[in-house]
Amino acid sequence: MQPWPWYVSGALIALIMFIMLFFGKSFGFSSNLRTLCTMCGADKYAPFFQFDWKTQSWNLFFLVGAAIGGYLAANFLSPEDYTVAISESTIVDLSALGFATPEGFVPASQFGTEAMGEAKNIVILALGGLMVGFGARYAGGCTSGHAISGISNLQPASLLAVVGFFIGGLLMTHVLFPLIY
Repeated sequence: MQPWPWYVSGALIALIMFIMLFFGKSFGFSSNLRTLCTMCGADKYAPFFQFDWKTQSWNLFFLVGAAIGGYLAANFLSPEDYTVAISESTIVDLSALGFATPEGFVPASQFGTEAMGEAKNIVILALGGLMVGFGARYAGGCTSGHAISGISNLQPASLLAVVGFFIGGLLMTHVLFPLIY
């Protein structure tokens, strides 16, 4: 009932990357959105969606597996009173912004059902989702695609994208987050 150690997870990620490279595939989660949009008929309206989505159907299994795996891990492989381990200094910083001490995987004040009744939370989540989607498209992939697959393939653009992701995360954490909250 404990998280796997980094050396087990890291070795499994390396094994998956080797298998994917062997079969000529690249790892990334955001490409599933393009595939799903194409399956739903977006190829009739935009050239970006005009591709053979069946060549990406393997990635949809990864999407479904991630959802099922997350559900199984949260409901059957975690203790009932599990709380994500967060440093005391982070808890102090978050409480200064008005967040309660986390009780579970995500802060209920932002992602719980009661949070969906507040317009500010809905706007923040919607804008955040749009920005993540735009950023993934603009960067030519998501963090997992660039950081795991792109860097494994020694692609300089992926290294640059990952550096940009980290800079953006630092700016969000230390500049924008305190302004928003």
